[in-house]
Amino acid sequence: MLSTTGLPQGAVPKLERPGPLRDRVYEALLELITTRALQPGQHLVESELAGHLGVSRQPVREALQRLNTEGWVDLRPAQGAFVHEPTEEEADQLLTVRTLLEAEAARLAAVNADGAGVAALRDILAEGLAAVAADDVDAAVVLNARFHATVMRLAGNAVLAELAAQVDRRVRWYYTPIARQRGQQSWIEHRDLIAAIEARDEALATRLMREHTEHTRRSYHARAKS
Repeated sequence: MLSTTGLPQGAVPKLERPGPLRDRVYEALLELITTRALQPGQHLVESELAGHLGVSRQPVREALQRLNTEGWVDLRPAQGAFVHEPTEEEADQLLTVRTLLEAEAARLAAVNADGAGVAALRDILAEGLAAVAADDVDAAVVLNARFHATVMRLAGNAVLAELAAQVDRRVRWYYTPIARQRGQQSWIEHRDLIAAIEARDEALATRLMREHTEHTRRSYHARAKS
């Protein structure tokens, strides 16, 4: 059984100050989970986590309880805390909702994006392609999230952006294990999407984003079945 002892070198984020300690511990643990430094099914030992983060066990316990409430951690009687293992149904539901949100964001971005917004997307595209070429999966995951967040910002709909933000970390969680598999193809799809947004082609931008997010959903399920 995996425990928190084997965290990768440099994986533990530094706790930012100021702010309530329990909140900073929560954010640190959530980052470790979403980046899969702590993997689904991994046993989370309070004392070990406290040692890694340089805090007492109390804020760790409080953070684990909050993560349990939000579905990131499972608290099992007489066994302890474990990183949640998502079911196929959970993944499918989340990624389906993501497709709906992202497709509408792409449509609105095609309506509202200006030259500076398109240039920002192209800058992220260049960085993403470089990360793939360097086989830097961590950077590719971060840049992928940044690309989609930028499209959402260019959409100009605050309510849509708020809804997308609620699923953003779970999307990263599901995307991380297939980032290498999606690789350059994902960024080629991003490039085509940028062109549709720049051309103000709402229908094409919607279709391309829907196809792009569906590719991710299918890739995740294919990996889960392999």
